Amino acid sequence: MQFEQLRALAAIIDEESFEAAADTLRITPSAVSQRIKALEASVGQIVVRRGIPCTPTDAGSVLLRMARQVQIIEAETRSALGHGEATRTVTRVAVNADSLATWFVPVLGEAAGWTDTTLDLRVEDQDHSSRLLRQGDVIGAITSDPAPVNGCRAELLGYMRYLPVATTALRSRFMNDDGIDFTRMPVLQFNAKDDLQQRFLLSHGVTQPPPRHLIPSSEAFLAALRAGLGWGMIPELQLESDLDLGALVLLEKDAHVDVPLHWQTWTLNSERLNRMTEAVREASHRLRSGTFAQIR
Repeated sequence: MQFEQLRALAAIIDEESFEAAADTLRITPSAVSQRIKALEASVGQIVVRRGIPCTPTDAGSVLLRMARQVQIIEAETRSALGHGEATRTVTRVAVNADSLATWFVPVLGEAAGWTDTTLDLRVEDQDHSSRLLRQGDVIGAITSDPAPVNGCRAELLGYMRYLPVATTALRSRFMNDDGIDFTRMPVLQFNAKDDLQQRFLLSHGVTQPPPRHLIPSSEAFLAALRAGLGWGMIPELQLESDLDLGALVLLEKDAHVDVPLHWQTWTLNSERLNRMTEAVREASHRLRSGTFAQIR
């Protein structure tokens, strides 16, 4: 396999088609196709599923990760050799929406000073983000999975604490002599993968789903809670003064769910990768110590 073949593979996956990859690489679609055919011949396997969009096969995912690593090493080598200004390379990271809205913000501030890097953040649930590492789509991921993906290392960052909250008015509407009627009180859910509310309901013996509102935005989720649309599990870091001022109330004293967050990244000795890891690690100190100050 050759570098140009790996570049073609990465461009196809990034741009989602052979034609768009050709435009990015400034070659013809036929040349892109020839490079992929040569790559597939060299490894003896199909590496790209031809579709809309094009996606990597299992073998393609392995090669895609290699392609990303080659791009980083090549850029750093050119910089070390003094070939002009440092080339900007794309740093792709998977991060869950709640982290992106809270403790991860200082990482963006750090990245603002990196003249050789652009960020491509992929918002993915922490229970599923390691999949993007396996596919070679990202170089690092915030994940709840402690088991390192093959070729990666993992470290525990801390715990995201979620609290069950609602407005006082909503809680009062569904309060009876036995407590809150969770079978009838509307619930908020971030997306189909979000099971925090379901786990809370199951712990209270509720098996029949109550009315559910899907709110696929971390900021809008909090706004919906404040509006009384339903109850939900919200990161403690995101609440600001809502509990102190009474805008929201806990549905159950001392009830919470602590979700572990790990940083998984390639085991590649790269200055760019090490710098990202250090920025994530530093931001996570606020997560562990509870000294995070919301930045708007």
